[in-house]
Amino acid sequence: MRIAQIAPLHESVPPKRYGGTERVVSYLTEELVRQGHEVTLFASGDSVTQARLVPLVERPLRTDPDVRDTVPYLITQIDQVLDHAADFDVLHFHSDYLAHCPLVRRLGIPHLTTLHGRLDMPDFRGLFERFASSPMASISEDQRRPLRQLPMNWRATVYNGLPEDLYRLQAQPGKYLAFVGRFSPDKRADRAIDIAIRAGIPLRIAAKLDHCDEPWFREHIEPWLRHPLIEYVGEISDADKDDFLGHAKALLFPIDWPEPFGMVMIEALACGTPVIAFRRGSVPEVIRDGHTGFIVDSVEEAVAAVSRLDRIDRVHCRRDFEQRFSARRMAEGYVRSYEGLRFGRDPGEAVPWDRVA
Repeated sequence: MRIAQIAPLHESVPPKRYGGTERVVSYLTEELVRQGHEVTLFASGDSVTQARLVPLVERPLRTDPDVRDTVPYLITQIDQVLDHAADFDVLHFHSDYLAHCPLVRRLGIPHLTTLHGRLDMPDFRGLFERFASSPMASISEDQRRPLRQLPMNWRATVYNGLPEDLYRLQAQPGKYLAFVGRFSPDKRADRAIDIAIRAGIPLRIAAKLDHCDEPWFREHIEPWLRHPLIEYVGEISDADKDDFLGHAKALLFPIDWPEPFGMVMIEALACGTPVIAFRRGSVPEVIRDGHTGFIVDSVEEAVAAVSRLDRIDRVHCRRDFEQRFSARRMAEGYVRSYEGLRFGRDPGEAVPWDRVA
């Protein structure tokens, strides 16, 4: 099949460090190539791929000091994709902003948009009402919740996946807890610090700090970085995560927002590391409570869960990742959706949702 993958331009594919959507696009693209499909990736020029790369900007917009407004680049990207649209069996967009929808739905070319972000923002309502008939994929069932009253053309829920050889099973637990993410009120590194101190176990933090979150960081995080149990290691790469997550006793995922998926949870499972996560967003779909970690509703419950981590089989965590969250399974789910679009099949019969068994 001839497939176009259209990535956001904010980060390279894959991103050098932090970046969820672009990382997923990379894993999907490379797996589709491995499965024998003819794939073209529309992305930043420094992206690395086995697919044919069509560079739309020289470097990611986020790190380009000359970029003040990203909209002109988005419009140019859509126009370049449309120039080549007839060359593909399907166009797969990975932008939560549906700027491409007014044009591609008039082309007659099968297309799919995966929504990677939260959908509960009030500003999105009118947008999705207008384009409810456009074929879309969600990355969790919970992600769809804010739009359940709209007649959306959902083609599939396909969970994000990772290459099976990216991380190794570490069968023996380490002696510290881990936090990976952003320093922000949504990700709640402050809760992770509270949990670790109450449990009396060291916490290692690998996190990115965006400029907009600096005031929150200064007030809620920085004072605690001098605590003897707390260590901040900075922002880490995929290569670093293998050891960082693999040698952790558990990953703390104390989010305070409707997380659409949460890649770091399956990265931990791939290492065999259980997850202690707050019951928000996709967490109950990703984590099997009592089997691959613990789902909690408070800091107190999280502290209690730390004392029960020896009940979790790390080999089972790895096996659950392989069965549910591999890049191979993700690609197979999308290929079924592509085929359904090409041949006009109803999504219910063309693409079984990746529901939790």
